[in-house]
Amino acid sequence: MEDITAQELKKRNPSETLNVVDVREEWEHQENNLGGANIPLASLPHRLEELDDYKDQELILYCRTGNRSGQAQRYLQQQGFTQVRNLLGGIEEYQQQAD
Repeated sequence: MEDITAQELKKRNPSETLNVVDVREEWEHQENNLGGANIPLASLPHRLEELDDYKDQELILYCRTGNRSGQAQRYLQQQGFTQVRNLLGGIEEYQQQAD
């Protein structure tokens, strides 16, 4: 599945339930986040079962700039996840985009 841009994500229906995972460290998630689960990239292999329900559902990953979430996206795809999307530019890009 293709990556998602900050603009595309902001255009999504606000009432739509999104499966979002922040792959940054816990302290980064506490400072600011877009919601969703917080599973740091390094913890992902050990916490994979937490995402089992989303194996065939859209799963949007984000980090600060899109690098770590891109790595997580590739890892999850290797584990059989079929609809993993990386937020391009990460939370930084998302927060810079006008609504």
